[in-house]
Amino acid sequence: MEKRSIISLFSGAGGLDYGFEAAGFSTAVALEQDASCCRTLRANTKWPVIENDIMAVTNREILDTSGLKVGDASLLIGGPPCQPFSKSGYWASGDAKRLDDPRATTLHAYMRVLEGTLPRGFVLENVPGLAFNGKDEGLRLVISLLDGINRRCGTSYSIAVRQLNSANYGVPQTRQRVFIIGFREGQEFCFPTPTHWDPGDEDSELSSTGMIPYRTAWDALADVENDDLESLKLTGKWAELLPSIPEGENYQFHTDRGGGMPLFGWRRRYWTFLLKLAKNRPSWTIQAQPGPSTGPFHWNNRRLSMRELCRLQTIPDTINVLGDLRTVQRQVGNAVPSLMAEVLARAIQAQLFGVRKRGSPTLIPPDRSPPPKPEKPASVGRKYRALFGEHAAHPGTGKGYAAQAKLLL
Repeated sequence: MEKRSIISLFSGAGGLDYGFEAAGFSTAVALEQDASCCRTLRANTKWPVIENDIMAVTNREILDTSGLKVGDASLLIGGPPCQPFSKSGYWASGDAKRLDDPRATTLHAYMRVLEGTLPRGFVLENVPGLAFNGKDEGLRLVISLLDGINRRCGTSYSIAVRQLNSANYGVPQTRQRVFIIGFREGQEFCFPTPTHWDPGDEDSELSSTGMIPYRTAWDALADVENDDLESLKLTGKWAELLPSIPEGENYQFHTDRGGGMPLFGWRRRYWTFLLKLAKNRPSWTIQAQPGPSTGPFHWNNRRLSMRELCRLQTIPDTINVLGDLRTVQRQVGNAVPSLMAEVLARAIQAQLFGVRKRGSPTLIPPDRSPPPKPEKPASVGRKYRALFGEHAAHPGTGKGYAAQAKLLL
């Protein structure tokens, strides 16, 4: 089958690209400014890599490096940095800066390259906050810029927008992201139907449709061997508390609404604080910038290794992400699950190019069910028992500790 060319922006460690290549596309050029990501790309691929800020790279340089002419590329793909629209940004500040954040100009840069290269189609990935109801100025900006491109260039780029949960397509991780996909000649892209569902959700609309149960963390990690477990050992103030938390739970187990000891106030911490994987469930979203107590952690009460992080993101085993564990997690946590990319790429192949691939996607983890039973949690160590007592629950949005501190400034 003919491989169709991709121009890749904000390539990171290559998660999106690996999925598109698995479906039969070929990355003609990858643009990424992070040095660690570029080292990973060069060590694992033969793609031409432009290591620079997209603001400093011209459309001509992108085309010359790729060997393509205007209109030749099959697809432009990429996920502009998502911090201005992220939920974590909202949590930290009370309201993300969104389009007032200088990083939001990456949306303009993506659309500038689209106009300068005019591929047959494009894929833009971002956090759900880009199209958040009532705060969708990022999405409206993309639509406005696309209308301008169509007027100036005589194109008919369409636009299809949907928020997808990767777990519904076989990724062993719940990860909500918005995908914007459009075709130059105006064809309307139809998003692929979910193939997997949550068997624990009795109210799910997918429960009676014959879908396959979610792939789990056990499916992804069961056969991974780690020789250097010492480097994965948890450190810090709360390291010895993690073993007392059952699989699939977080610090809220140790509140007056959980089954443990009342050590914290309900919802007074980030959801990911002391969050532990469950063997029989998909992983929660892999964090790109975790603190010492930010999960998800392995059910064996340690950090996840490079290979385990890649498995949960369905990045192929042939790929080795370079750097120390923190650098690796930043690269992997910022990536698009490669299987999610492969699913979308196969749909694009069929709808835009008339090429249909049979069988399941190549990057889907094997079904290793049933998983072993969870380990019994340990008792709470003496050092934490001084916290035992009454703790107020979080009073609501805008009323927490951070918001109160702002009022005192």
